[in-house]
Formats: sequence, C-alpha cells, structure tokens
Amino acid sequence: MGQKISPAEPEEVAGVATAEQGVVLLDGPNGVAIAMTPQAAEETGRRLVAAAQEAASQGSAEAHPS
Repeated sequence: MGQKISPAEPEEVAGVATAEQGVVLLDGPNGVAIAMTPQAAEETGRRLVAAAQEAASQGSAEAHPS
C-alpha cells in the first residue's frame, strides 16, 4: 500500500483473540489491545490472511532493507 516500513523489527509473537459478551478482544504483544464487533473481527481476519500471504510471497524483511 505504499507505506514505509518502520525501522523496528516486525513482531514474531502472535496476538491472542478471545470472545467475551459478544465482543472480540485481540491482545497483542507490547500491550496492544483492541475490541471489535464480530463483523469487524471477521473482516480484519480476512485482511490479515490476505496480507500475510502477500508478504510471504515477497520474501523476508531481511531481504528488503528500508
């Protein structure tokens, strides 16, 4: 999408998703947390999978210095 990659290393630890009282909670590393509706969580999941597949086809981050 034309965004510059930050100089920080990409996170290697996956977030943890849970459902509570009809809301999807995503807890990630370094204190990242977000609450989403089920619909927003489903769409986010689809977009994450698509982006992960695209990134995997591009090769590793080490091969593309910023």
